Amino acid sequence: MAHQSCVVSHPPPYAPLRHHQSQHHNRNNNNNKNNLVQFKYPTLLLPRTHHHNASASASNLFGFPRLRRPNISLNALDSDAPDPHHQGSVNFGRNESYQQWDSLTAKFSGAANIPFLLLQMPQIILNARNLAAGNNTALMAVPWLGMLTSLLGNLSLLSYFAKKREQGAMVVQTLGVVSTFVVLAQLALAEAMPLPYFSATSVVVVSGLFLNFMNYFGLLNAGIFRLWEDFITIGGLSVLPQIMWSTFVPYIPNSILPGAISFVIAVLAVTMARSGKLSEQGVKFVGGISGWTATLLFMWMPVSQMWTNYLNPENMKGLSAISMLLAMIGNGLMLPRALLIRDLMW
Repeated sequence: MAHQSCVVSHPPPYAPLRHHQSQHHNRNNNNNKNNLVQFKYPTLLLPRTHHHNASASASNLFGFPRLRRPNISLNALDSDAPDPHHQGSVNFGRNESYQQWDSLTAKFSGAANIPFLLLQMPQIILNARNLAAGNNTALMAVPWLGMLTSLLGNLSLLSYFAKKREQGAMVVQTLGVVSTFVVLAQLALAEAMPLPYFSATSVVVVSGLFLNFMNYFGLLNAGIFRLWEDFITIGGLSVLPQIMWSTFVPYIPNSILPGAISFVIAVLAVTMARSGKLSEQGVKFVGGISGWTATLLFMWMPVSQMWTNYLNPENMKGLSAISMLLAMIGNGLMLPRALLIRDLMW
């Protein structure tokens, strides 16, 4: 066997020796099929190779497996080998790396509070100056439908992240709700937003903030919060198509039909989900509607603003470019966190 081990890299010309080596190789493969070779370091927890070339024969002859790139990164500095009977034990290195990235992206997400805190301040200050000067027309440059979509999006995502206990995202969404509501209040004072819509929005905002934070601190009954979730699911799915439609009025007929149809569909979906008439996947889909409608509301906000700018370019002086810049910076700081947790809602 010592002579065989020395000449493995160059196959000997003798047929009996090759035959003996082939038998040894096949027997070794059969005995170790689907087995794992576990070394001291976790990065070497790798399956044996089954290739029939010379290098594979050498690996099996000496008992060493061919190295493969692991699918996950492990901390090789830890000398404790993972328990092969516990699948989660091989992820301890990955968890340590994940915790580092989790801490870093959480700091980025927390830093996003600064631009989001200041996001609406330039617009609020500009609106206050125009109101003090009696220039209510300048506030027409800010579409209340666009602001409403932003506020509803913030409120829906606040509920989503409150349920997931994402504190940084909750603070960002809360700042968005409060600051946008202040802008809507200024638009209502300038009669740029109908008073009935503002009154209904006020009730929803106060209720939403109260219920979400009560739920976050564990002071709210689960059934009540479930009703709130159903409300924002139905409300978001009803408001989204109606706002999309209303953006292009008067170029299209003024109608509540899109919102009414969506409202009926949303009520049926929620009712079927709560009564157990949907599959598990269907229930999950309905549960994610509020988050997706919030995301689409955010996506529609710049469309509404661009359309308003196109129709009334002279009113663009009533917009604050600094607010748009702050929004871009804030979203950029939150992007790493979104990629880390792989949550498309971000």
